[in-house]
Amino acid sequence: MDKKLEPIVQALQEKYATSIEEFRDEVHVFVKAENIVDALTLLRDKYDFELLSALTASDYWPQQSPRFHVIYQLSSIARNITVQLRVPVNGDQPKVLTATRVYDVANWRERELLDMFGIEFEGHPDPRRILMPEGTEGHPLRKDFPLGYEEPQFTFNIDEIDLHKPYAKE
Repeated sequence: MDKKLEPIVQALQEKYATSIEEFRDEVHVFVKAENIVDALTLLRDKYDFELLSALTASDYWPQQSPRFHVIYQLSSIARNITVQLRVPVNGDQPKVLTATRVYDVANWRERELLDMFGIEFEGHPDPRRILMPEGTEGHPLRKDFPLGYEEPQFTFNIDEIDLHKPYAKE
């Protein structure tokens, strides 16, 4: 672990972290959902993590419980360090507090996670779909979302594929 990051991770561990993982010089701090806003505020105000460089999620269905991890990638440009906060979230009704009070850029990224994973952010100022059309059922980045696979058409299977295509009837 980077020596500049050690006191920051230690402060997070004392106040908010449930566990810490390190992999290839990346530090992943696991935080409970109810503590994420406080942890983000601490990192922004005390340790100069002025940039929420990424906000995404991972779906570990069906192997792991809790099903989702909401991942906050924070960067301190002044200190040239990066830390990742991970919030494990249950798959039944995934909810996390909104980070829009701490980082304005979280607004659009949280809407994207709502749309693609179905993770709700409590207190979000504009919780509506952003990528998929209104009325779309399901969330495309969940592992249990049906793919709707269509076999690609090549010269060797053109007749077989053509039989299954829906054409307009006169």
